Amino acid sequence: MRTKSKTRILVVEDDTTVRLTISKLLGDEGYDVSTANDGFDALLHLQQAIPELILSDLNMPQMSGFELLSVVRRRFPEVLVVASSGAYDSIAVPTGVIADAFYAKGQESAAELLEILAHLIRTGPTRRKGESAPVWIPRNGKDHDGKPFVVLTCTQCLRSFPFTVEHEASGEVLKTPCIYCPHEVTYIIDFSRSVNSPEKRAAWKAAFLKSQKESSEATLSRVTAEMAEPRMTKSARLQNILNRT
Repeated sequence: MRTKSKTRILVVEDDTTVRLTISKLLGDEGYDVSTANDGFDALLHLQQAIPELILSDLNMPQMSGFELLSVVRRRFPEVLVVASSGAYDSIAVPTGVIADAFYAKGQESAAELLEILAHLIRTGPTRRKGESAPVWIPRNGKDHDGKPFVVLTCTQCLRSFPFTVEHEASGEVLKTPCIYCPHEVTYIIDFSRSVNSPEKRAAWKAAFLKSQKESSEATLSRVTAEMAEPRMTKSARLQNILNRT
């Protein structure tokens, strides 16, 4: 069983202030923490060292957390994953998010984040039924007939092929047969823009940073009081001696 002191966590978050605050929060809990500012940066970190757990935001520039977690599940299936976002109201892992647990920004406190991490470390990953992770693919625009299409790479033969899509991206896990080999490819079409919520993200950030500031101030006040108590006791003893003389 893993313990806090031995658990390496990679925090993937594009907001610098939030990234540093979460890093400090986890470091104070005894975790070994490293950070990345987006999905591509996280993949560079994974080339150097494999953490036991990844805590990743979902809506990030360059490479989103949605796409990153798809890559992580396929290439590093042993790594525990906690996704985080302020765009969802539920605390359950959302449809299309490839993670073992979910932290709902704005719905759950910093203390609850710590509990989510600790619980996942104690219990291990969710049952994955031996299925490979779906490929995360972006929309590629429209073909000459004006129909939306995507380009999918088969995970078995590694050949790419285009096909049209008639429905809106929703996070649903879909399947299609490869046109070159007998393999059936599982995929998710990029739906990250539909769940991006800048307003919720900003509100959560303000509340989260405020709670961490208040926690730090409370800790400082308690430590200051504890440090002052011996001096007050010594002063009282000296005053008693002077009163007796």
